[in-house]
Amino acid sequence: METYQATMEDLEGVSQLFNAYRVFYKQASDEEAAKSYIRQRLENKDSVIFVVKDNDTYVGFTQLYPTFSSVAMKRTWLLNDLYVAKEARKQGIAELLLNKAKEYAMETGAKSITLKTAQDNEPAQQLYYKHNYVRDTRFYHYELNVE
Repeated sequence: METYQATMEDLEGVSQLFNAYRVFYKQASDEEAAKSYIRQRLENKDSVIFVVKDNDTYVGFTQLYPTFSSVAMKRTWLLNDLYVAKEARKQGIAELLLNKAKEYAMETGAKSITLKTAQDNEPAQQLYYKHNYVRDTRFYHYELNVE
């Protein structure tokens, strides 16, 4: 298996995984919109996408968005998306992606990586604990929907 930072050459494979990821989170399938969204991220370089390929098959990806900590005066990364294709699960692919994200965060001098997951996503929570992610118990997180 090969893990690397995605480029425009990976658009088709990553956008298919991204569409499946959105369907997993109960969104309607929309392959064209998923492809357009990933194309924009790659063209604008406003996210970093890591992908895992097994031979010529795309089996997983994670997407990091840059943000900053004003208090620490350092970059942080938001791990917003992590997905492994159903048929490729339980092969350590999510761990490869988490390790790649951590390595990248360290290379870029980041303070931390932040993520969130559904409260009922127990397998992901166990994986995050295993990789030393700590669930925040000090701060409430709020969201304002402006749509």
